[in-house]
Amino acid sequence: MKKSKLISLSGPFGYLKLAGWIFLILFAGKFVVDDALPYFGFDQDVFGRYWNFKWWLIGHVSGGILAIVIGPFQFWKAFRSKYLKLHRWLGRIYLSAILIGTISSTYLAWTSGLAIHWSWAFALQGLAFAWICTAAMAYRAILKRRIQQHREWMIRSYVVTFAFVSFRWLDDLPFVESLGSFIEHGPTTIWVSWVLPLFITEIILQWNKK
Repeated sequence: MKKSKLISLSGPFGYLKLAGWIFLILFAGKFVVDDALPYFGFDQDVFGRYWNFKWWLIGHVSGGILAIVIGPFQFWKAFRSKYLKLHRWLGRIYLSAILIGTISSTYLAWTSGLAIHWSWAFALQGLAFAWICTAAMAYRAILKRRIQQHREWMIRSYVVTFAFVSFRWLDDLPFVESLGSFIEHGPTTIWVSWVLPLFITEIILQWNKK
């Protein structure tokens, strides 16, 4: 009898991988519900100093939410194999969401971000650059039918996408807040939120390569 499994749980590694995905989904879900969705109520108190840039912020948040939500489906092997056409369309939406998010975040970096401090603006721009570049490399790889490279760049892209979740979590930690004012710890925190995870990801990706 032929069996169809949505998720392969062969051995301890399979269960560990599943647990990791569940944790990331719940972690990201909390961020979306608590920190991202409130902006769509268009309450001036929620936007605060971003009120004059609300549409740019909405573009940035919308792109981020779409990328975060779509990501797990793109890595789900059984879903990808069964719904290949949908996988491709979701990939296009994912790339479009990142493009919109990057354009919006670049504008915010050199307007509202620069009003805070140039180091904060530069940190935001660095994240935006990494976000669009990893996604663009994934797209280039699939156009050239380099499937393995495409998957690896998609992993890097999602790691950078997840930086928005990581940053909010790190920035709220009492230890980080104790390091000084936002100007003193904010730029460093946002660099750490994607550079360190991307470095660890690269080690994992390259570890078993010949």
